[in-house]
Amino acid sequence: MKRRIVITSALPYSNGEIHLGHLLEHLITDFWGRFQKMRGHECLSICADDTHGAPVMVEAMRRGIQPEEQIATMLHKHTEVFREFHINYDFYSTTNTEINRQHCHRIFHSLHENGYLETKEIKQAFCEHDKMFLPDRFVKGTCPKCQTANQYGDSCDACGSVYSPLEMDDARCSLCDNKPVTRESTHYFCKIAKDQEFLKTWVPAHTPEAIANKLAEWLNHTLADWCFTRDAPYFGFALPGTTDKFYYVWFDAPVGYIASTDEWCRLHNRKVEEFWQDESSEIYHNIGKDIIYFHSLFWPVMLKNAGWQLPRQIWVHGMLTIDGVKLSKSRGTFINAQTYLNHLGPEYLRYYFAAKLSDSIVDIDLNWADFVGKVNAELIGKITNIASRSVQMLHKQLDGCLGTLTSSGLALVQAAQQRSEEIASFYEQRQFSQAIGAVREIADEANRFFDEHKPWLQIKEQPEAARQVLTAALHLFRIIAIYLKPVLPHYVSKVETLFSETTPYSWSSTAALVEGRAMQAYEHLLGRIDPKHLEAITAEAKQV
Repeated sequence: MKRRIVITSALPYSNGEIHLGHLLEHLITDFWGRFQKMRGHECLSICADDTHGAPVMVEAMRRGIQPEEQIATMLHKHTEVFREFHINYDFYSTTNTEINRQHCHRIFHSLHENGYLETKEIKQAFCEHDKMFLPDRFVKGTCPKCQTANQYGDSCDACGSVYSPLEMDDARCSLCDNKPVTRESTHYFCKIAKDQEFLKTWVPAHTPEAIANKLAEWLNHTLADWCFTRDAPYFGFALPGTTDKFYYVWFDAPVGYIASTDEWCRLHNRKVEEFWQDESSEIYHNIGKDIIYFHSLFWPVMLKNAGWQLPRQIWVHGMLTIDGVKLSKSRGTFINAQTYLNHLGPEYLRYYFAAKLSDSIVDIDLNWADFVGKVNAELIGKITNIASRSVQMLHKQLDGCLGTLTSSGLALVQAAQQRSEEIASFYEQRQFSQAIGAVREIADEANRFFDEHKPWLQIKEQPEAARQVLTAALHLFRIIAIYLKPVLPHYVSKVETLFSETTPYSWSSTAALVEGRAMQAYEHLLGRIDPKHLEAITAEAKQV
């Protein structure tokens, strides 16, 4: 049956550029979404820039511009990087849209009508010099847990602790550097505990086991009410009927999943309810393990109250390290995606990440030496080399036309075709490394067959026998390309041209035989990585 699917990535924040850590997540989404489309399913890949909150305000103030200009600049940079990395979102928007505002209000009213909201007076940091309550990111000081200095007022970059600005030692206003005072302000809270029993059942069924076990630490105790508003000045949406209370960014950001889907629907004469209310639709969120709390506790309560469908699964991936360390500017491991693209093409990193990824939440390491070795040995040496030497030999001495398959060649081709559902299952379960492993095995068989029959020698005295060997090798390469298309779409589009295909490959294209077909002249598919490019990437990263 044809499935109706929405797959989302966490929304990149508008205060900075896309780095390789972000890219890991968006590639997971892209691999899986492209695979589903190859299978003939309707799969909407949805994302947006997360535009509201204090960090965007701070960055805009630092640059001397308005927040709207900041988010417009970042939207252009983000979408351009995704385009250059061949990441295809069906719709990419921002959270700063009227449609998103309307959906936020709908959820707010639903929570209010169902008795989930209450107001409370809370103590907050207030700057008497700037005459304003200070959003968390407008406060800096020493982490109360690990004593690291110069941390923001919401969390510590050193130890990962979460706290309020009032808990910090030597807190100061990041605008004027004065010490804030404590004042009271009225805020809205969502009584998450009203759905605690529901969440105890829902979370284990819709999140990875390790994440569910972590969330159980909260769910086994009464959940605290969630404060989801912030005081003016704040860049975001004001609550209905107010001018000085705004939705906290973590309220309106996930609503952007629905709003972006709605924008796509309005452009294609569809209804958002088809995807977010119809129980036959499938919704999947792909996120990093650092934001699981918001997606697995607050977000389900918001959706449930507003009558929207909850996700089938929340996928959680690990963080990216480079050469075994966290992303660090001083070490040259905090690498913007554009910095990488200034020196290397996207296919290499797409292949390498796919070869490393599974559905695990374990961190992924980008080891540069391993990167060069794996890509050069596998993608170039094992896979691309099949086409390079076969097509060039075919064109140089055999008029560029494929022949027929011998019984031994046909047996290899059929064995590769029969792996279709096995490899499809790997993609479906996000076991991308196993899919790549299966492709490598087919490539090994193709190279073994080629080397055993030595067509470069046969062609002198038995040209038709050589043609049959090349025909088998190229049939296998074509099947490999189809299996790799979710990972390497641009590379495979060149393969489609090479084989004179009249339609783009779908997953079922592996079933066809292309005996007797005229091949196009070989054009360069992909070259080996020169390690000097990696040195240049690291050097540039240290300067950014």
